[in-house]
Amino acid sequence: MFSDNILIDENNFLSAILILVGSTCYVIGGVLTLKISKKKNENVTGSILIWATLILFPLMCLLETPWENTPSINSTMSVIYLGIVPTGVAWLLRFKILKKNGLIFQSQVSYLIPIFGIILGYIFLSELITYKVLISLLAVVVGIYFVRKADTKIII
Repeated sequence: MFSDNILIDENNFLSAILILVGSTCYVIGGVLTLKISKKKNENVTGSILIWATLILFPLMCLLETPWENTPSINSTMSVIYLGIVPTGVAWLLRFKILKKNGLIFQSQVSYLIPIFGIILGYIFLSELITYKVLISLLAVVVGIYFVRKADTKIII
């Protein structure tokens, strides 16, 4: 947003479009989740993870040729753990928050990512915090303020 050069050009146009498609699918998923909110969180989460596996497994076989690799038992166990425990817990929490507080509240997660990215990048990667980063951070905070302000008006 606050950069010296144009962020989208002919080299990364497809990537920018895919980011927009991903964001749109994320919102559509939230809306569909609210439509089936009568179902239990565990059922919705399990169904989504099973469908994701069924869809992504053939793509993985097509694009990555896993039969040519010989992963260690540690890496295999790590992938299984990461796929089940943190991902499953995150989806359970997402649906619980979505059902309880709504889509607008839950969408604020995406506002928090750059804030924590800046803080953790500074702490762990020694990244510089320039005035452009601070202006961008201010824009994110102002955006959170306006979303919360609009959300409280709707509730009243």
